[in-house]
Amino acid sequence: MLDTETIKKDFPIFSGKNGKNPASPRLRRASKLVYLDNSATSQTPAFVVNAEVEYYKKYRANVARGLYPLSVKATAAYDEARAKVAKFIGAGTREVIFTASATASSNMLAYALENSGFFREGDEIVTTIMEHHSMLVPLQELAKRKKLKLKIISMTPERELDYSEAEKLITKKTKLVAFTAVSNVTGTINDMKRLVLLAKKVGAYSAIDATQAVGHMPVDVKAIDCDFLFFSGHKMCGPTGIGALYGKKELLEKLHPGFFGGGMVEEVIGNDTFFATSPSKFEAGTPNIAGAIGFGAACDYLDNIGMAKIEKHIREITRYALVKMAKIQGLTLYSELNAEKNAGVISFLVHGAHPHDTSEILARHGIATRAGHHCAQPLVKAMGEYAVTRASFYLYNSKEDVDELIKGIGEVKKVFN
Repeated sequence: MLDTETIKKDFPIFSGKNGKNPASPRLRRASKLVYLDNSATSQTPAFVVNAEVEYYKKYRANVARGLYPLSVKATAAYDEARAKVAKFIGAGTREVIFTASATASSNMLAYALENSGFFREGDEIVTTIMEHHSMLVPLQELAKRKKLKLKIISMTPERELDYSEAEKLITKKTKLVAFTAVSNVTGTINDMKRLVLLAKKVGAYSAIDATQAVGHMPVDVKAIDCDFLFFSGHKMCGPTGIGALYGKKELLEKLHPGFFGGGMVEEVIGNDTFFATSPSKFEAGTPNIAGAIGFGAACDYLDNIGMAKIEKHIREITRYALVKMAKIQGLTLYSELNAEKNAGVISFLVHGAHPHDTSEILARHGIATRAGHHCAQPLVKAMGEYAVTRASFYLYNSKEDVDELIKGIGEVKKVFN
């Protein structure tokens, strides 16, 4: 187990007044913040905040635009950040494109594949019931534009993907297999290598939404051998408004950009434009420079602790929580129940209480959770619900945080008897 008390000192939100329960005095029941909404966004350590602030204070300038010292330093820091993010997932530096978010990455990839003439009417895309809307909706829209067939892999009663069904759905007509690495509702860790291999057997590309995985477990794109993978900075101790799209170098060079503007061209002549090489040709306009620098700093911070240690810690917290919560009468769990296959997400329902009421009462006790369909409506509906309450864990959470959650659920049960 990680020393969470020491780790929390790295995060300003857990210090001083910020570490207190932010609920109004009338509702306050607890003295500290128990943050269990990490699947929505993680907290940010001072190390990352300071890296961004240093850019704004000491060398604020645009990148790849000027030869004066500020611009040169900003460009070097931006390039260094890309190298850090690439190394964090085992990629080459030119294989990582900075985007605004995982959602932006998903849309960028869809348009790039479409603009490259990759799809023809009647082709098929295979995805899963577990997808976040940021993956599913762009695929739906792509299928409509190009008249493609979108197939969806269902899940088993144990809330794992039905791989036998996947083998049937992925055929010679399949051009893209797109799936999430980890469900943001059930916490299920999908077998990425297995799905990538199924795609390869039929000559299809593979694309992975690793937003719930990167920063929570070791992820190596070369070992997985996926064609594309994307994730966000804000769920792994980094800033909001920054994400990354990985693509194999040879594939990125073949793809036509999906967005256009300055900074991505080699030469413009009359009616024609010749694009720069990857990743520049995919990064039109002024990028989120500070966000990228903070993104790189987040990778440094997590690397310093050790991703294997972080993964083990999250697993231990999840195991502890699953055992405790399984003993609560009048509570149903909607998560992967095997902690070895769960990336730290537990969704649940207190009988007789609306998920939003549950989350609001927990908030009175300083416990931050999330309630709703979690931008994964098809999955929640497939489980027979319209909404669930979700607790999600990260490196600064402790067993004491879980104990507070258990107490909070007890208070919910008292209110709704």
